[in-house]
Amino acid sequence: MKRTAIILAGGFSRRFGKDKGLVELAGKPLVLHVFDRICSIVDEVLVIVSSDHQKRSYSPFFPADTKIFVDVCELQSPLVGALTGFINASGDYSVLLPCDAPFVSGKVLELLFEVSFGVDAVIPRWPNGYIEPLQAVYKTNSAVAAAKSAIQAGEVRPLSMISRLDRVRYLSTIVIDQLSSGLTSFFNINTLADLKKAEKIVEESRDGKNRFSQR
Repeated sequence: MKRTAIILAGGFSRRFGKDKGLVELAGKPLVLHVFDRICSIVDEVLVIVSSDHQKRSYSPFFPADTKIFVDVCELQSPLVGALTGFINASGDYSVLLPCDAPFVSGKVLELLFEVSFGVDAVIPRWPNGYIEPLQAVYKTNSAVAAAKSAIQAGEVRPLSMISRLDRVRYLSTIVIDQLSSGLTSFFNINTLADLKKAEKIVEESRDGKNRFSQR
C-alpha cells in the first residue's frame, strides 16, 4: 500500500501577518517541522499552497524533489487544498496534515494507516465528538470523488467531504493518547501564545523533561 502525505499550507494568518507555515519555531518554519516528522513514514510528501507566489516562497525550504502544488481553484478552503492534494497523490491512501502542527506524531499516523484497510477514512475523534479531519487518513480515490462532489455543491468544509464517504472509521483519542503523550500531535499554533507554548515544549524536550516532541 503506497502512502502519501498532504501538507496544507495555503492559508494566511492575520495574527502572524505572514504565511503561518513559514513562522519559525526552534529555528525552522512550522511546515518544515511537519515535513521532517512524516517524510520517513510515507512514500511521498505533497505540499499544497494557494498561489505561485507561495510556491516560490516555500520551495527553498524543501529538498529539490519535493512536490509543491497550487490549489486547483481560487476558492480558499482547506477542502480545495485537500482536493488538490488527492488529485496529485500517487498513494493508495493519503494523510491530510495542517502546516501548523509541529508535534505531529509519526506513531499516531502509522496507526491511522494501519487501520485504514477496507475503509474510506480513519479519523481521530475526541470524547466530546469533535473530530480531527486534518490529521486523518483517507482512501485517495474515494476522497477525490467526495471532495469534488462537495465543492461542486458549494460546500467547502472538510465535513462535507466526509459526509460523502461510505465507510468512515473513527479512532478515539483515548487510544491515541497511549502513543502521543498529552495528545500534542493535535496541537496547532494559531496565536503568539501558542507559539510561546510550543517553544517551551521544545526546550523541555531538549532537557529530557517530557516526551511531547517524540515521534
